[in-house]
Amino acid sequence: MTSQAEQFNQRNIDEFRASHGRVGGNFAGAPLLLLHTVGARSGQPRINPVMYLADGDRYLVFASKAGSDSNPDWYWNLRANPDTTIEVGDETIAVRATDLTGAERDEKYRTQSERFPGFAGYQQKTSRTIPVIALTRRDAPAPDVHQ
Repeated sequence: MTSQAEQFNQRNIDEFRASHGRVGGNFAGAPLLLLHTVGARSGQPRINPVMYLADGDRYLVFASKAGSDSNPDWYWNLRANPDTTIEVGDETIAVRATDLTGAERDEKYRTQSERFPGFAGYQQKTSRTIPVIALTRRDAPAPDVHQ
């Protein structure tokens, strides 16, 4: 049985791919990418639509989980398997995930919160420090991940 969250994600993934990286609804106008991960425990491929902040040649993603007290599953998947792919617009990019720390993490989270105030609210809702992950291009070409 597919959960409501999985159905929501799949609708956004389908719309993203059909509209060259744009989606409507809650994500209308927001920079969105499709993050491919491999389940840390299951080994199964996963795809999550996530908002990002362009930062030079990096894409920054925020493990906010809407202010939950736990990190999203995709964060743990990236920690276990940091070499992955993302879809941005019509492009598939091979990336390596690394956590930002200290002042750099704080600065990038502050920038995202200024652009999208919901992120400030997410941090206020939880006692954990929301991770900021840099996705940096790898030299190897990305595989074709479209289904």
